[in-house]
Amino acid sequence: MTNNSCLDRRHPYHLVDPSPWPITLSFASVPTTVGGVLAFHSIRAGGLLLGSGLGMLLYTLFLWWRDVIRESTYAGLHSACVHQGHRYGFLMFIASEVMFFIAFFWAFFHSALGPAVESGAIWPPHGLMVPDPWGIPFLNTLILLGSGASVTWAHHALFAGSEKAAVNALAVTIWLALLFVLLQAMEYRDAPFTMSDGIYGSTFFVATGFHGVHVIIGTIFLICCAIRHYLGHFTPTHHFGFEAAAWYWHFVDVVWLFLFVSIYWWGGH
Repeated sequence: MTNNSCLDRRHPYHLVDPSPWPITLSFASVPTTVGGVLAFHSIRAGGLLLGSGLGMLLYTLFLWWRDVIRESTYAGLHSACVHQGHRYGFLMFIASEVMFFIAFFWAFFHSALGPAVESGAIWPPHGLMVPDPWGIPFLNTLILLGSGASVTWAHHALFAGSEKAAVNALAVTIWLALLFVLLQAMEYRDAPFTMSDGIYGSTFFVATGFHGVHVIIGTIFLICCAIRHYLGHFTPTHHFGFEAAAWYWHFVDVVWLFLFVSIYWWGGH
């Protein structure tokens, strides 16, 4: 949080006070990473270490974003100049996420376009049953497209000052997001292969699994925006938190379209 002396500033920027949350988040990332690696190797202590690390990480993020909300909504320290900086920063964050998923697509196409002899020199590998793209994947595609339309509806309703329409559209988006996660979990449960079944299983579960993690994060983001909207934090001219959530959700939509076309449809033939 920023002290009261900054309220008398003669510049449009927001200079934050020293915060413990960045270094706390760094410390929380260590047990999360180490615990995840140990858990993947079925080491008993890995699950406990991973859980404690995730707990620290989530608690730190909660406190950090609580301070940001206080600075923006209650202290009024986020000027138009600060909002512009937030927009540029969030766009760069989405660009980094794009590169993150490009790495997975690169691994998939590298293996699919030049299949190794060990996999039968064909793609998908010989003897592997791949998911039907026109079952749950296609249904999830329709669900995400619908959620993208509803979050856009909520954004326009917020611009127009229609509080009820914005709440209804946000509720529809959140329910569709939860339905997507449920169907994705069902697909994983019924999948005829696992992550350890060669290069196809590895690339499939890593790419779709990380997308699922992003859907869960985006859903939490939207739930927080719904709570903030209920508390009256957003106005037609002051709602960057919701705007960022909408951008993030559209990014999730686009990534899924590429996943469906490349991995489920093209990669399954």
